Amino acid sequence: MATSIDVSVIAPPDYLDAFVAQAPARVHHVAAQRVLTDPTYRAFFRREAQRGADIIVDNGIFDLGHALPPNDLIAAARAVAAREIILPDVLRDGPATITASDAAAREIRDRCDDLRLCAVLHAADDHEWLRCYDQLVSREYVDAIALPASRRPDPENQLCRTRWTATRYLDDHGMIEDRIVYRLLGLGRTGHLELVEQREHEWTASVDGAAPVILGAMGIALLPEGPYDKPPTPRIENLGPIPEHRFDLIRRNIAVLREAAGSAVRIPEAAR
Repeated sequence: MATSIDVSVIAPPDYLDAFVAQAPARVHHVAAQRVLTDPTYRAFFRREAQRGADIIVDNGIFDLGHALPPNDLIAAARAVAAREIILPDVLRDGPATITASDAAAREIRDRCDDLRLCAVLHAADDHEWLRCYDQLVSREYVDAIALPASRRPDPENQLCRTRWTATRYLDDHGMIEDRIVYRLLGLGRTGHLELVEQREHEWTASVDGAAPVILGAMGIALLPEGPYDKPPTPRIENLGPIPEHRFDLIRRNIAVLREAAGSAVRIPEAAR
């Protein structure tokens, strides 16, 4: 079992110090569009980078519905001293994601060669998933691969729909590439409980998620042993002000998530 999976907590910009700061600073996934438009957000993650965190700039597709262009991703990365960029992707479309990633990687590499590049693995079915995985690991520019969360019920346990099935398949078939970092994007339909299983793969590096903050703000606790029953929730940018009396619950939820991931990172005492 992996010693730990690094956890990047996602929270509204007004609550970064309260919930997102890390001790020790390890890994943060940051929204490129926020970096470019919000000075407070930008300054916070710049400080975390100075404290030793790996900053990974996300391309914005989940929030905006489209990925930012390479020039903007590079600008965001420079602004927070990021070490990695998540390349543009197209949800549930493997070939389109490969095309978008190839084009963006060429443009980024033409301008700089000191940033790691992370490709996202999408597919409409298992045949496409396997074909796209093979293509990604053959690309020299791919330093990391991110596997999106499984959000919909999948009674057939497809590689393209159930992340735990996919990671187990990669392990069982000897398909892990030592040169590549493997990341999990978001928490899926089993929430933090998936991470206990994912820790069986020693190559699983990191995961990000907003669920501990959103659920805590709604008064819902993450239970260490489950079940994980997530009701409909607002997007993080629509969460609104969080009552102070919910802060302790949110921090407990974050602790439960990190415990499932085997992570010893904590929120600094100075931020409490």
